[in-house]
Amino acid sequence: MDYPRAVPTVPPTNAEPLRADSARVRARMLRAARERLAAGDLELPMNAIAKAAGVGVGTVYRHFPSRQALLEALAAERFALLVDVAERAAVGPDVAAELARLLRAALEHQRADPALAAVLAEPDAARPETRELGEALTAAVERLLERARATGVIRPEITAGNLQALFCGLQHTVRVGGGTGTDRYIDILLRGLRA
Repeated sequence: MDYPRAVPTVPPTNAEPLRADSARVRARMLRAARERLAAGDLELPMNAIAKAAGVGVGTVYRHFPSRQALLEALAAERFALLVDVAERAAVGPDVAAELARLLRAALEHQRADPALAAVLAEPDAARPETRELGEALTAAVERLLERARATGVIRPEITAGNLQALFCGLQHTVRVGGGTGTDRYIDILLRGLRA
C-alpha cells in the first residue's frame, strides 16, 4: 500500500546557497585575521576576529576550532606554493642552485606571510591538510638533500633537521636585517654545508 507523502509547509532550502554563504563568512573571517596579522598581531584573538568579521565568536570556532587552525587556514595557499617550489627543486638539474632557490623561496614566503612562519615553526598541525603539506615538504627536502649529499653539494652527515635549525638562524638574521643581504647569507650557509 502506498502512503501519501507529507507535503512540507516550508519549501526545502537549497544547500548550495548555504555553502556559498558559509564561504563568504569564512572569507570575511580570514580577511579580518589577515588584517590583524598585517598590523603585527600574531595572537589573533578569536573575539576580535569575530567582531571584525561581523559574526559571533561561535561561528569563528566552528570554522577554526583553534588559533592554530586559523593560522593554518591563512597559510595554506602559500604553504602549497612552497611545497611546489620544493618538489621542483628536488628534481631540478643543478642541485646547488635548486637548494639555494628553495632556501630563498622559503625565506621570501615566510617574510611575506607571518602565518606561514608560525605554521612552519609549530611541530603539530591542527588540520589534516596542513599535515599533508608538511609531509610533502619534508619528503621533497629529503629528496633534494639526498641528491645534494650524493653529488657532494653538502657533506654526507647533513640532515634535514640540521638544515631546518640553520634555516631558523638564517630567517632570524634576514628578519633583523630588514631583508637585506639574503643572498649573501644563503651563500654563507651553503658554503658551510659543502663537502
